[in-house]
Amino acid sequence: MSVAGTTSSALRRVVISGGPGSGKTTLIDALRARGHACCEEVSRQLIREQHAHGGALLPWRDLPGFAAECERRMCGQLAETAGHALVFLDRGLPDIIAYLRHAGLQPPSRLFADARAYARVVFLAPPWQAIYTQDAERPQTYLDAVALHAELERAYRDCGFTIVPLPRADVATRVAFVERVLAGAPNPVSP
Repeated sequence: MSVAGTTSSALRRVVISGGPGSGKTTLIDALRARGHACCEEVSRQLIREQHAHGGALLPWRDLPGFAAECERRMCGQLAETAGHALVFLDRGLPDIIAYLRHAGLQPPSRLFADARAYARVVFLAPPWQAIYTQDAERPQTYLDAVALHAELERAYRDCGFTIVPLPRADVATRVAFVERVLAGAPNPVSP
């Protein structure tokens, strides 16, 4: 398989996922501060944009439309990161599968195939009530975040990923954990 001119053995697009409020964006920001290439979460970008101009393309108003736009943007991230030796992404295409399933909707089959563009290891942040907060971009309750986490696990497993749970620990510990896993595992990110 070849994605955007990069052979599959060279792909190192590592997804960090997890339910809402599990600390994954904080981890992405810390990895960026350490010099790693990182991509922001497209769903939060889209929600901010929609709030800013009163748009209706929000997951709680139009989940199918919202998911389609997130998919388009995530595919754009894949194209943009083709030349990177290592890049961390805040969520991946299997997240769309999980969110659609959580709402009782059938995800498009192409999402399962397109998920092969990521490294086969995904770091999954578990629900963590001590750090969970709601805001305008995250209106879900903690119990809903727990249910979404279960769907994320299922989606990533269904797409053939090896799930590495992140520890419930401070961000420095999580950064060290991710770097240690990627450095110590024999070719942990090859699809």
